[in-house]
Amino acid sequence: MGTLGAILKHPDDFYPLLKLKIAARNAEKQIPSPPHWAFCYSMLHKVSRSFGLVIQQLGTELRDAVCIFYLVLRALDTVEDDTSIPTDVKVPILTAFHQHVYDKEWHFSCGTKEYKVLMDQFHHVSTAFLELGKGYQEAIDDITKRMGAGMAKFICKEVETVDDYDEYCHYVAGLVGLGLSKLFHASGAEDMASDSLSNSMGLFLQKTNIIRDYLEDINEIPKSRMFWPRQIWSKYVNKLEDLKNEENSVKAVQCLNDMVTNALTHVEDCLTYMAALRDPAIFRFCAIPQIMAIGTLALCYNNIEVFRGVVKMRRGLTAKVIDRTKTMADVYGAFYDFSCMLKSKVDKNDPNATKTLSRIEASQKACRDSGLLTRRKSYILASEPRYSSVLVLVLLVILAIILAQLSASRTSN
Repeated sequence: MGTLGAILKHPDDFYPLLKLKIAARNAEKQIPSPPHWAFCYSMLHKVSRSFGLVIQQLGTELRDAVCIFYLVLRALDTVEDDTSIPTDVKVPILTAFHQHVYDKEWHFSCGTKEYKVLMDQFHHVSTAFLELGKGYQEAIDDITKRMGAGMAKFICKEVETVDDYDEYCHYVAGLVGLGLSKLFHASGAEDMASDSLSNSMGLFLQKTNIIRDYLEDINEIPKSRMFWPRQIWSKYVNKLEDLKNEENSVKAVQCLNDMVTNALTHVEDCLTYMAALRDPAIFRFCAIPQIMAIGTLALCYNNIEVFRGVVKMRRGLTAKVIDRTKTMADVYGAFYDFSCMLKSKVDKNDPNATKTLSRIEASQKACRDSGLLTRRKSYILASEPRYSSVLVLVLLVILAIILAQLSASRTSN
């Protein structure tokens, strides 16, 4: 009933959701036949369905390189995230991970669910990696080496200052931005972007994830994972875990807003990076996650639910973003709309209200100055449903019939 209720409330979500469902099924049919590539693409869809869909738009050569790059870093991240691995075991694995990708026999059992499968059968990823072009291999090797060293550093070091926070996010995400820029350049499709802009692309996504995932990270067993910098949270509570206590709700929201305000510092760099992209597929690949990030920040801002459960964009809105993000006009429009949503939630009594509003206004100015805001449809700002509930129910019946036919066709094949 959750999906039905959401569609009744947002009937414009229906068609993008249908297209997304069909695209997901088509992506599954396009999985390559060689066993190692079949494993890699199947695993990609399991660990990140939305990423798996966006990546399908890239040309075959670049798509393969980005797929392996993602899985290698996901495996590295699985080692870092597993709090049950002793430090004296974890650190050497992290620092040597860039060498393991060349070894078809290497694997290390850790993680849970699909991540454990990835680690147990990592030889498939190594086999595929060794089939990539030399330029792609060198880029993946370099970024994996630097990321592993950075992760190892923060295994033994807490995130104390905002500078520490930026450094940690650089290692785990900014380097992903640098790596992707290297892969785009190696493909011949794009000029080499600056390290600073590439880094901001990664930091904006990572900081959004760290903010959204507070409760999951703080409740991690057997040991909490703490990525919010002490320099920020210590202004509000004595211990980071105190933010989830109901009696600290006011301070928790103020701290949350402080964190969101910090993340907004990267918006203008991200817009500059995306505006310079030439290849339409690479553009969409980069733009969709960035729009998802600004949308998530808008939902998280001033929202106590970040400390109570999961806050994320509804599935229909995600489908809209994937369906309608085609040009920079769409990006500027989405960033502007979500910035308006954020601005409407700012409480003037919040200790960081002035700073937050300044960041939002800078982002909105960048969007206005593009001259492209009038060239797109505003699909994010709330509007009254234009369709009756009866029509939506009819559409749902049609959707069920289409999905049943697709399922029957897939079974017969």
